[in-house]
Amino acid sequence: MILRIALVLVACLSIASPAYAYLDPGTGSMLISAVLGVAAAVALAVKMFWYRLIGFLRGKRPAADK
Repeated sequence: MILRIALVLVACLSIASPAYAYLDPGTGSMLISAVLGVAAAVALAVKMFWYRLIGFLRGKRPAADK
């Protein structure tokens, strides 16, 4: 099954038409910073809800905020 998916993916990528577009040097750094920003946001969201998620899975109630 995985081999079939890989074969279809390779076939789709090999028949792509060229994009006649100009990508300046700043585009690469913009894409890298966007990917890093999304990764940081996901990490922060996981960190914020980690103890609630673990408590929910273990069956404990979260402590009341004072």
